[in-house]
Amino acid sequence: MSFNHFDEKGQAIMVDVSAKQPTLRIARAAATVNLKTETLAAILDGGISKGDVLGVARIAGIAAAKKTADLIPLSHPLAIHNVAVEFKADRLTGTIIIEATVKAFERTGVEMEAMTAAAVTALTIYDMCKGADKSITISDISLLYKEGGKSGIYEKK
Repeated sequence: MSFNHFDEKGQAIMVDVSAKQPTLRIARAAATVNLKTETLAAILDGGISKGDVLGVARIAGIAAAKKTADLIPLSHPLAIHNVAVEFKADRLTGTIIIEATVKAFERTGVEMEAMTAAAVTALTIYDMCKGADKSITISDISLLYKEGGKSGIYEKK
């Protein structure tokens, strides 16, 4: 297996993408937040004292996607054209599935931006609700879909 973030001496490097042609890059990532059902009900019914949990979490995810190069050392700073964060909440199980989609016309993919958006969105939900529910867990941060570039389309099965 070959990793492209290392040079021939084994030193960590930023991959040189300057010779690549820009193409439309799209990535969608997810994260799952598990809460007590009453905590999720409070979120959905506007009963969390800190305010609009999902609204604040969405903004945090969007901001995180734009800051990915500051957080992940070898990622490239990208001109992101769109970030969308959506939620699927299941009141019966106390689960929120976050899906973050990032688009850019760039020389490298936006998978890290989408995964960072999903992760920070989940962390923001945790932060805003931890006073009411200490048992919150975050799991399954993963890439669901990507397209653009020479590697083509990837879809998680």
